[in-house]
Amino acid sequence: MIKPTILRNVLTSVALLCAVCALAQSIERVEPPFWWRGMHNDMLQIMVYGENIARTDVRINHDAVELVATHQLTSPNYQFVDVRIAPGAEATAFDIEFMQGDQVVVSTTYQLRARAQGSAERQGFNSTDVMYLITPDRFANGNPANDEVAGMREGHNRTAGFGRHGGDIEGIRQHLDYIKDMGFTAIWLNPVLENDQEKWSYHGYSTTDYYNVDPRFGTNEEYVRLSNEAASMGIGMIMDIIVNHCGSSHWWMDDPPSDDWINYYQVSPFVNTNHKKETLLDPYAAPGDRERMVKGWFVATMPDLNQRNPFMSTYLIQNSIWWIEYANLTGIRQDTYSYPFKEFMTDWTCAIMDEYPNFNIVGEEWVEDPAMISYWQRGKDNPDGNNSCLPSLMDFPMTMNLHRALREDENWGEGLIRLYRTLSLDYHYPEPDNLVIFPDNHDMSRIFTQVNEDYDLFKMAISYILTMRGIPQIYYGTEILMANPGTDSHGVIRSDFPGGWQGDQVNGFTGQGLSARARESQAFLRKLLTWRKDAQVIHHGDLVHYVPENGVYVYFRMLNEEVVMVVLNKNHRETPLALGRFADHIGNKRFGHDVVAGVSYQLGDQLPLPPKSALILNLTQR
Repeated sequence: MIKPTILRNVLTSVALLCAVCALAQSIERVEPPFWWRGMHNDMLQIMVYGENIARTDVRINHDAVELVATHQLTSPNYQFVDVRIAPGAEATAFDIEFMQGDQVVVSTTYQLRARAQGSAERQGFNSTDVMYLITPDRFANGNPANDEVAGMREGHNRTAGFGRHGGDIEGIRQHLDYIKDMGFTAIWLNPVLENDQEKWSYHGYSTTDYYNVDPRFGTNEEYVRLSNEAASMGIGMIMDIIVNHCGSSHWWMDDPPSDDWINYYQVSPFVNTNHKKETLLDPYAAPGDRERMVKGWFVATMPDLNQRNPFMSTYLIQNSIWWIEYANLTGIRQDTYSYPFKEFMTDWTCAIMDEYPNFNIVGEEWVEDPAMISYWQRGKDNPDGNNSCLPSLMDFPMTMNLHRALREDENWGEGLIRLYRTLSLDYHYPEPDNLVIFPDNHDMSRIFTQVNEDYDLFKMAISYILTMRGIPQIYYGTEILMANPGTDSHGVIRSDFPGGWQGDQVNGFTGQGLSARARESQAFLRKLLTWRKDAQVIHHGDLVHYVPENGVYVYFRMLNEEVVMVVLNKNHRETPLALGRFADHIGNKRFGHDVVAGVSYQLGDQLPLPPKSALILNLTQR
């Protein structure tokens, strides 16, 4: 017979053991999954997710890693662990132990890696670059084996305009030679992180895992390989990042760390943003309108992240820095830049630029008013005192007015004067040379469609973008005149690049099956891009433009003794251009060498302009 005291002790031990077992059986996620020694910011917050992990104590025993604090929020399944990494820490591994009393319930080993040499000084994209924008699902299918991935919600369907077509990271890697040969020096990929949504997941803007590439695109390792191989060819990698929202199937949506992790969480029906960006700057805006703008969901499948939650804020900042360091990035394109809380965007940009002072980030602010866009650029003295560290923005005013200027007849206030007026507003921007300029992108009709498939106007648009101040971006397929006639459907705008799939009858990479006009366009862009690579006068030169007259717009790029004269002629006939008006900038130059056609013009009293043409003339004395 067991004595009562012994029985009580046994039962007490079993009860304690069961209590410990109920706390944390396993760790499901650790984010960031690893970090680096020698970062500018020596603090790191590690989010650990596991059953009842919040009900444990945390222990770290390592000379170079100090446990500063732990945080438990609403859900019992998260611990946020703050550590300080000593300045002289070596690349190492340390254990994070989760304790109940003196007993280790569960532990995880965390890595501190060595940084690549010169990582902090990495050079971001700049005016010497031309970006090639690629929608990964629609460029090239290099690995058909990942078209279908078991357990993922949406499968492969190349016949569906909004379906997944199978393009992937390997397909891009296999065509790096083509990208380099065309003359591009940077690649901006639409998002490649996991989008495990029920449908329309191909575009990548509904993130369901911030630390893993979507397996239908490839693996993290394949993404890093692509970036490193591109870098070895002189091509930088720009990552498309979204901090405003995640996907509705993100793993944390069923168990968020806190009730305020997502704005308007579990509100039915969901609260949609009003998209009224003016409310952010308007001194008279109703507070409710402003709140609806930044807290409302972009669409029903894109929950709005609450960056005012300090743990969410830190999570997003660290995630961006992690990808820069891990994937050897030269830039970030930030989607829907003005939609998150603007105070957070200041913190986010400044944290990144503190780590990487020469880096570049371009924000998407889709409005046509330079006064609104310039508000977000670093160096802007704003009345409300908000000053971000954002270096670059997308120049939507230039894009939209380029479309109008080329389509419209030349009238008072219409036509080429729109381009002149757009540039005249550059005084709003602290750094106009750091704006990203583009004829089109993945969200609007392609430029060949915008100019009604008029090839002469198309060449004029491309010539303008590639000789203007700023950093040009060209959308994949523009070089072969991809278009979306009769529709503005994104599924058509983002059509497959011909030749990217086995069995394609037309191949844009080799030229097989392309029309004569498409081959001509491809050669035109290659020639112009190749010239621009070494054209310091375009990269860094001053800009002077003249008011358009009689359907002709003239501007100059100048650097030291180098002068490039650009002439846009919208007239349908040959037009004589009197040169006396431009004598101050032509100076003693007597010849203009067309950098595309290879012909030379003598600069006398008049310059004969071919009909509907763009001349890019390198001016010389002989």
